[in-house]
Amino acid sequence: MNFDFSDIFKDKAIKLVSETAQEIGIDAFVVGGFVRDHILGRPNKDVDVLTLGAQSSERLAMAVKSKLGKYSSMSIFKNFGTAQVKSHDVEIEFVTARKESYNRDSRNPKCEPGNLRDDLSRRDFSLNAMCVRLCDRSDESLDCGIGTGKKGELIDLFDGQRDLEWGILRTPLDPVVTFDDDPLRMMRCVRFASQLGMSPEENTFNAIRENADRIKIITHERIKDEFVKIMMSKRPSVGLYFMEESGLMEQVLPDVHALAGIETKNGRAHKDNFLHTMQVLDNVSEKSDNLFLRISALFHDIAKPQAKKFEQGRGWTFHNHEYLGGKMMPRIFKHLTLPLGMELEYTKKMVSLHMRPISLIEEGVTDSAIRRLLFEAGDDIDDLMILCDADITSNNVLKREKFHNNYKILREKMQEIEEKDHIRLFQPPVSGNDIMETFGIGQCREIGIIKEEIKNAILDGKIHNEREEALKMMFEIAERIGLKKV
Repeated sequence: MNFDFSDIFKDKAIKLVSETAQEIGIDAFVVGGFVRDHILGRPNKDVDVLTLGAQSSERLAMAVKSKLGKYSSMSIFKNFGTAQVKSHDVEIEFVTARKESYNRDSRNPKCEPGNLRDDLSRRDFSLNAMCVRLCDRSDESLDCGIGTGKKGELIDLFDGQRDLEWGILRTPLDPVVTFDDDPLRMMRCVRFASQLGMSPEENTFNAIRENADRIKIITHERIKDEFVKIMMSKRPSVGLYFMEESGLMEQVLPDVHALAGIETKNGRAHKDNFLHTMQVLDNVSEKSDNLFLRISALFHDIAKPQAKKFEQGRGWTFHNHEYLGGKMMPRIFKHLTLPLGMELEYTKKMVSLHMRPISLIEEGVTDSAIRRLLFEAGDDIDDLMILCDADITSNNVLKREKFHNNYKILREKMQEIEEKDHIRLFQPPVSGNDIMETFGIGQCREIGIIKEEIKNAILDGKIHNEREEALKMMFEIAERIGLKKV
């Protein structure tokens, strides 16, 4: 596969670096993801520039910043031989070619100057170990005389183009050494599999299996970054299947790993909840790019292993797994270093409520039950219904159609009630201040009693969501509990 890289010089950042490097006599290459994605025809604005020679990345970065002018900024990281230049529409990373060695108990490498081969060989996968020359070679000794030395030339020492064409993920060096040196590369492997629709080749996959427990030395924040990228890929299940099969899932998300497998008793088996979860997640991902709705899909049945029980005459049951799952979310979010604010509350809500719509259908849909669902779900009701639809994974076509049709009817009823009662954005028609001013009282339990009874009356359809009716009920309750108007 021959590929023409001449058009990369149309990119503003690439053109600027190329011209600047040629002017000051530094050998420079665009390397890694930009080259890979250019071959695949995928957009990528992350420009990583590799330079040859002592302090060359710093010198080139300073020269590029000078050309960008006063509205640009530069950061230098001398310990790693790297620099970064930013302006309003350009962000470029510069790194001097290096070789690395690792202490087994640390993820902090010992870095030394290296040549082009040294640097490319230390990269994670062959498809990220390709680079393109940004200027004509100035000194053959610096890159071991690799290639013709002409601007625009692809340097592919480890057959990255071939692996892209074949759809395989392979490390430039022995994968056991590659993953042992930097265990995060195992997560990057399954992330690329998910993002690019590729598969680890046999030796690479076996090395992940052998080294899966090494992921424990990686910080949860760095693992979270790869997990989020997997979750935002077109089919997240691809990466998550590889995580499960390789042993990474058991290390990173043991609660998800616990979903896998089937237990049989008295000749009756339950479905594999891991496989079901993967179907639900992909179904949601087809409909929504909302990261936390996708995360809700991954965790919607997370408590089934704890709730699982075999009942004579009924078989396997998972009573209250949605409630237990919601209670698990803070611990899991903290473990993954996911946000503990509104994103956590949203996910708890999705997990806790995902069985409610189906129970409404099975028990008979009443206006009161719909009002309560609308009240509890609030503005997230549409996302909840996406999750509920995605949760229908039966192999029985007629059964699937029946559930989808039932949800369609439920949506129509929810819309009808919402238009009439405005429950989704429910605000109490009578506030705590109204009650205190009317009866001349301060904060007390009686205020909560009045507000709760009015809320329940509205949700149960006993009164309309209107101030006049709510005020009338307020006086009735106040009289019953001994409050008098001032």
